[in-house]
Amino acid sequence: MTNRCRLVLIAPPPETAANDEAHLEAALSAGDVASLIIPDYGQDEVSFQARAERLTPIAQARNVAVMIAGAPRIAARVKADGIHFEGSLEELTDVIEKYQDRMMIGVGGVKTRDDALQCGELQPDYLFFGRFGYDNKPEPHPRNLTLGTWWSEMVEIPCIVMGGNTIGSVEPVAASGSDFTALCAAVFADETDPATAVAEANSILDRAAQQVEGA
Repeated sequence: MTNRCRLVLIAPPPETAANDEAHLEAALSAGDVASLIIPDYGQDEVSFQARAERLTPIAQARNVAVMIAGAPRIAARVKADGIHFEGSLEELTDVIEKYQDRMMIGVGGVKTRDDALQCGELQPDYLFFGRFGYDNKPEPHPRNLTLGTWWSEMVEIPCIVMGGNTIGSVEPVAASGSDFTALCAAVFADETDPATAVAEANSILDRAAQQVEGA
């Protein structure tokens, strides 16, 4: 299954009950997870760094890459694997020049094809289609699916498409040809068992890959 779409997890907001070590451990123990993205969600730098320091080693102990979506210097301080960046092209250029020789650089906040192509010219490690905290519907946003399909057909740089708040939302992302599908609310909602959610997501992604291979 060389072209299998893989799962990326987005750490939940700090005010949620699922924002703890136990929920993350359970999720990561239940199946394949390529990466954990930790957004700052508007936290102050001290609080965000403390949360990143808490969650980063849990993921890395399971060989899950950790991307910090906040001040790039925090990614360096907590020894994360990379920086998830959203900002201007000028700022992105600076971040890539300063950090890409020692950590991965992913790009979010991409809303149009033109944005995607301009960011792609800078050779980041991935593009992310979607917005943290906006996975409040069962299915992925149609625009993000469309961008993921187009990008995957056109460009070799991997892309991540944000799923919805249900586990089944990984299926249309996999069908789009995107390299990765990201989940947050579908795994870390207060009433959800994170281990069951990750296991189910991987089962769906396995089946999707098998259907592609058998086509």
